Formats: sequence, structure tokens, C-alpha cells
Amino acid sequence: MSTKQLRMLARYKAWANQLIFDAVSGLPAIETSRPRQTVFGNMLRTLSHSYAIDRIFQAHLQGGEHGFTSRNTPEPLPLDQLWPLQQAVDQWYVAWSDAQDAQSIDESVPFSFIGGGQGVMTRAEMLLHVVNHTTYHRGFVADMFYQVQAKPPTTDLPVFLRDVAQNQG
Repeated sequence: MSTKQLRMLARYKAWANQLIFDAVSGLPAIETSRPRQTVFGNMLRTLSHSYAIDRIFQAHLQGGEHGFTSRNTPEPLPLDQLWPLQQAVDQWYVAWSDAQDAQSIDESVPFSFIGGGQGVMTRAEMLLHVVNHTTYHRGFVADMFYQVQAKPPTTDLPVFLRDVAQNQG
């Protein structure tokens, strides 16, 4: 992966999260926490999980401790608390990607999995993981929109490339 692709992916993630959080905030509050037939039980719990994983891999990239004992926040965070936290970590990934060079993105970083065991990924692989992971779980949130009888936003990479990335030069 090139540094240009790394930077684009960090920006794509922030853009897509903005769209999904804007859409979720437009729903009646009860719908965001209503129990649903999905792995994390509702929209807020799913978004909280994505945030937790972002923070865990942020800590791996920084070489520090993340403080999480599971792959989710202890309780789902209210949307008005979660969104600023998600924005901050998304902007951290954008700034981090801007600071990388070809050598740094290929550096291997060892880490411990929350569920036990050791892993090693390059910095580029870690960013690709958080982008893919968040995309995957935004898909769960999008599915829950249909259960509310609402249309989710389109957060596909080609739409970002068409509407945003090409306008950034």
C-alpha cells in the first residue's frame, strides 16, 4: 500500500462515519437503542464497538496500552457522547496517516489480542483493518435502518472517490 492510499483510506473512514452518524442522529432516539436481531443488539452498541476497536488499534500504533478489557465499551455510549469521541479518533487516523512515510507503514507492530494471544501487523495493515472493520459494522447499522423503515446513507468507497477524493486534488 502506498502512503497516498493510506491517507485516502483514513479520509474515507472519517467521511463514511460522518454520514452514518448524521443519519443515525436523524432517527428517533428510541430507534438507536431499540433491541434488534444483530450481533451487538442495536445501533449504538454497534457504533460503540467500532469506536472501541479504533481506539484499540490507535494504541497499538502508538505503542501504548488501550485500557480495554473487551472489544466494546462497557456500556453503549449515548450518541451525543460517542460522536465527538469517534470524530476525534477519526481525525487522529487522518493526522497519523499524513505523518507516515513508505518505511513507517511497512514497520511491523506486535500486539496482544484482547481475547488472548499475540499478533503482528504492519502499520498499513492496521489502518486497513480499522477501515475494513468500520465498514463492515456500518453495514450492520445500515441494515438496522431498514428495520426502522428508513434509508441509510450510501457510504461506499466509489462514492467517496467520486464525490470527495477527486475534489481534494
